[in-house]
Amino acid sequence: QVHLLESGGGLAQAGGSLRLSCTVSGSIGSINAMGWFRQAPGPDKKRVLVSSITSSGLTNYADSVKGRFTIARDNVKSPVYLQMNSLKPDDTAVYYCAARDWRGYDDGYWGQGTQVTVSS
Repeated sequence: QVHLLESGGGLAQAGGSLRLSCTVSGSIGSINAMGWFRQAPGPDKKRVLVSSITSSGLTNYADSVKGRFTIARDNVKSPVYLQMNSLKPDDTAVYYCAARDWRGYDDGYWGQGTQVTVSS
C-alpha cells in the first residue's frame, strides 16, 4: 500500500505563486511515476493531469501550465513538489497527488486533494 498526503494549497492572487507538496510513504518500490492532477469546480469538470515525473526524472506538463508550473523531487523517496507561478483564476481547482504503478494512475494511489483558489 502507498499513502500520499498533499499540502500547500490555499488562496493566491492572480500572478502569485503557491507550492504544493506530496509526501509519499509505504510500498513505493512499485511506483514508476508521480503526477499532479486537478479538478476544477463544476459538475462537468473531470480530473486532468497537470504534470508528472517518472522515477528516472522525466517530466511532462499540460499545455495550460507549461512555463508556469514546475514539478520536482530529489529522489523516489522524497516529496514531490509542484511549484506554481504566474497563477491564473483558471488554475482554481482541487489538486491531487497520484502515484502510478503498472496499472496506471486510475488504479493507482491518490491523495485526498488540496484546494487551490486564485482570485482575480
